[in-house]
Amino acid sequence: MAKYDFEFKKKVVEAYLRGEGGYQTLSKKYGLKSTRQIGYWVKFYNKFGDDGLKVLENGRVYPFELKLLVVESYLKGNVSYSELGLEYGILNHGVIGSWIKKYKKDGPEALKNPQEGREYTVEYHKKRPSKQKKITEEEYKKIQEENYHLRMENDFLKAMRRLHLEDEARTKERLESLTVSEKKYKLKDLLEYAGMAKSTFMYWQKRFNRENPDKDIEEKILEIRSVHKDYGYRRIHAELRNQGYCINKKRVQRIIQKLKLQVTSFTRKSRKFNSYQGTVGVIAPNRIKRRFHTSIPHQKITTDTTEFKYYEVDDKGNRTLHKLYLDPFMDMFNNEILSFNITKHPSVKNILDVLDRTIKITSDCIYRRTFHSDQGWAYQLSDYASRLKDGKIFQSMSRKGTCLDNSIMENFFSLLKQEIYYGRIFYSYEELKTEIERFIKYYNEDRIKEKLGWMSPVQYRIHHSESMSII
Repeated sequence: MAKYDFEFKKKVVEAYLRGEGGYQTLSKKYGLKSTRQIGYWVKFYNKFGDDGLKVLENGRVYPFELKLLVVESYLKGNVSYSELGLEYGILNHGVIGSWIKKYKKDGPEALKNPQEGREYTVEYHKKRPSKQKKITEEEYKKIQEENYHLRMENDFLKAMRRLHLEDEARTKERLESLTVSEKKYKLKDLLEYAGMAKSTFMYWQKRFNRENPDKDIEEKILEIRSVHKDYGYRRIHAELRNQGYCINKKRVQRIIQKLKLQVTSFTRKSRKFNSYQGTVGVIAPNRIKRRFHTSIPHQKITTDTTEFKYYEVDDKGNRTLHKLYLDPFMDMFNNEILSFNITKHPSVKNILDVLDRTIKITSDCIYRRTFHSDQGWAYQLSDYASRLKDGKIFQSMSRKGTCLDNSIMENFFSLLKQEIYYGRIFYSYEELKTEIERFIKYYNEDRIKEKLGWMSPVQYRIHHSESMSII
């Protein structure tokens, strides 16, 4: 016999509902060891009525689909046994723990019932009629109706478990399962069991057969992402506008979330290479002072050096780590990479070579130019400073240990590494070099930026020169 019978439970619950006291007061009054027990009784009484307080009879069997759905719900989210018992109508929620142990030990097969018996539902607690007892016509119809509801419940639970595993939108998919089962069961019975209004069902049923209004936009978005794999919804929205589509960015964001195209390549990484080796030459003043914007092409130029790593495999299969160094020069006018060098070792010659090319490219500027860098050892050397002086170019340096003074170049290094480097392993110098060269070309000519009016650096420079020629 159970510790607390039905009459005792109902007495305690009614006392709580009448306001005679809280859980703690009533537990002391009726000699209950746990105050939570009253809470369980009240919740089950509110949801199932008297049936929620009745003691279960021996021989009741839960359907396999219900067991599996309950176990998967517990393993998938942070829910307690009591919450699952209340949701799925399991009055003795302690049995959920035994199901979970069996599932973890032997898998889903362990939840199947070894013997046949009447499947349990919350709504029915009466014993099956004895085989020796004669069944009246009224009782026979009642048993048929009961079996009908049991089959409907079983099929509904199977559909719910399938949708639960697919993790789709619950409301819409739940309605779809009703549509599938409509051929077998009466619609009013299914809606009553699901707790759904008929108007809601009819509304979603009409939407199922409606053509996707975003089909053309989705195809265009997929096409853009195939070319620009790291475009988020803002850049995709701008690219669509550039191609003549009039569309709200929130609609683009919703479609990208629906297609699960969110960009995941951008994470926080730190640049480990540091070219600073103390004062080995002349330290120039910080002339830029974080004023990175300019309306004049080729007036403000910035540079820095960054490091990449790659592996080489010998004939015996041993991997050895090697490094690659990139020295780019960027125009602050449109963030365009004017020239760059890629080498296996950092050297003065490489930096001076790319410096000479940059000085030649920017020689068309009618104003005096400023070349900015950090306090790296190569930028302090007299050869570097003398070339700038010969070209009548101001030299500017960031303050010591202050990377934000050259954040415009740091930002470019971050984009470069996030989009082509992090998460990948390169097995040759040529492979990594080719990928960097490809990205820089893509960055200059195709990658649009919001601050450039959703144009690429090269497009912005051409657009600016055309507008100035008209003036």
